Amino acid sequence: MSSSSSAVVIGAGVAGASVAFALARRGVAVTVVDDGAAGQATAAGAGIVAPWLSSSTGRFYDLYAAGGAFYPRLLDLLGEAGVTPPDYRRTGSLAVHHDPGVLAAAEANVRERVAAAGAVAGRVERLHTGQLRDLFPPLAEDLSGFFLTGGGRVDGRTLRDALLAAATRAGARRMSGAVHLATVGEAVTAEVNTTPLEADAVVVTAGAWTADLLARAGVRVPVVPQRGQITHLRLEGADTSAWPTVTPLAHHYLVAFDAGRVVAGATRETGSGFDPRITAAGQLQVLQDALSIAPGLADATLIETRVGLRPLPDELPVVGQVGERLWVATGYGAGGLTMAPLLGDALARAVVGEDAQEISGLV
Repeated sequence: MSSSSSAVVIGAGVAGASVAFALARRGVAVTVVDDGAAGQATAAGAGIVAPWLSSSTGRFYDLYAAGGAFYPRLLDLLGEAGVTPPDYRRTGSLAVHHDPGVLAAAEANVRERVAAAGAVAGRVERLHTGQLRDLFPPLAEDLSGFFLTGGGRVDGRTLRDALLAAATRAGARRMSGAVHLATVGEAVTAEVNTTPLEADAVVVTAGAWTADLLARAGVRVPVVPQRGQITHLRLEGADTSAWPTVTPLAHHYLVAFDAGRVVAGATRETGSGFDPRITAAGQLQVLQDALSIAPGLADATLIETRVGLRPLPDELPVVGQVGERLWVATGYGAGGLTMAPLLGDALARAVVGEDAQEISGLV
């Protein structure tokens, strides 16, 4: 493909928005199409951008960490595009646990990762209980913890909107409607509301729906939906703007935003199918998990619960070329808000014929 070619990007979550922005700023004529299906993961996501704390290993961790390291560049690119930055803030991250031995083992691992990552990850500081509660007052009194200064957080909706706005400023156009893939010879084309869209490349970034969409074109990708329920609370009168994110070295977490908002997540309901409901069991799990480490949230107001259907892969994200003129970017699981901008940029480079080692072997 040349820099004057065209592409259709199917899906306007963070995966599609990242690809669209990266393609558009390279001169590709981009059309972004989305059907607005309920349960899109990006719309529910309250992302912790601190991959150095994650339990992931191997290449998945390497991609995760590279995504975190890419964030300063991403913010620069959005600024150069004249777009208001997303609701991203580097407030730091707390890792906490009731067992000091478990925490010490995790701290040693994180220190090795931070040393390898460099300045973008910040530094690790061991804290006593009083210091933990100074940073995040609702925490329990019997926790041990350490602080990672480079940890950040971002609201999925504002990140997606900033990327799409930047893509639009670079010439991308947006469409809404039902999308179908059609095979013409050996190539695949996209149809929106039965209207064909002519393009040199079709990039499927439809999250959990990607596998079903590609199956119609005879392509299999190992991605299934995993429901995540995420609850938003409000602490009246509390200034939460500088509070760090909190992870108890488990599947759940707490993320503070401005105006007293604290987000508690998240369930990981593999086998949920395309069911975006809030369930009694899911709501109970989220609140029990949150109060187990932060009993000071017990009197918070429950504002809302959001549900996202994550695109869960077998092992690694699925990013690359899967057919003539057909590309895919999905399978980020719970790491999409961290990994998608980096891997979207790499995929865009591959589409226009540039080097993209980051996505080698991901399809």
